[in-house]
Amino acid sequence: MTSASLQFFAFILALFGVFGDIAATLLPHWKVNADVGSNIITAVTQTQGLWMDCTWYSTGMFSCTLKYSILSLPIYIQAARTTMVLSCILSAFGICITTVGMKCTRLGGDTDSKNNACFAGGICFILAGIFGLVPTCWYTREIISNFLDQTIPESSKHEPGGAVYTGFISAGFLLIAGVIFCSSCFKRQQGAWIYPPKQHHFPSTEQESNAGYSLKDYV
Repeated sequence: MTSASLQFFAFILALFGVFGDIAATLLPHWKVNADVGSNIITAVTQTQGLWMDCTWYSTGMFSCTLKYSILSLPIYIQAARTTMVLSCILSAFGICITTVGMKCTRLGGDTDSKNNACFAGGICFILAGIFGLVPTCWYTREIISNFLDQTIPESSKHEPGGAVYTGFISAGFLLIAGVIFCSSCFKRQQGAWIYPPKQHHFPSTEQESNAGYSLKDYV
């Protein structure tokens, strides 16, 4: 597969990663607690996210409550908010930068400028993937530790929701896309360092004039 095809493939992965990252940040499905109870009519599904908590009833109705207070939230939720927002911003910057630097586009100027733009976009994707992977791992650890804690009642225990899995997959897509973009630019630069262009040395006109016969000796 050529370098342009790899970059296009990485760009598609990055797009999926950006959309998944935004969805995981906004969706209230980081925690899921299904409490059916004795009557199926009163079945309730509670979901918690970074920004709101929702309750779904078996009748089809639901209600959501926004989390207005930041200081009252646990530390891992505050950290997840910050890092996920940073991940979305960095991935969006990566999309804009790599659009200019990709070989299949006519933007970005010469080859060196496009390579630098691709490398910068790849770094943005890698950082976005790291920022998206850290909160999902931390959030999952908190869910599992609370689930295994015997002192917590069963009604207060939760399981990882769909937003956590979406965050994991999106972070993986962004990391893979960033590595592909950086490696494609690094290979080209490494080839230029290993095989530098040959420099042709031409004799100067002064040396040519000195090498010729001097007519003053025959006068």
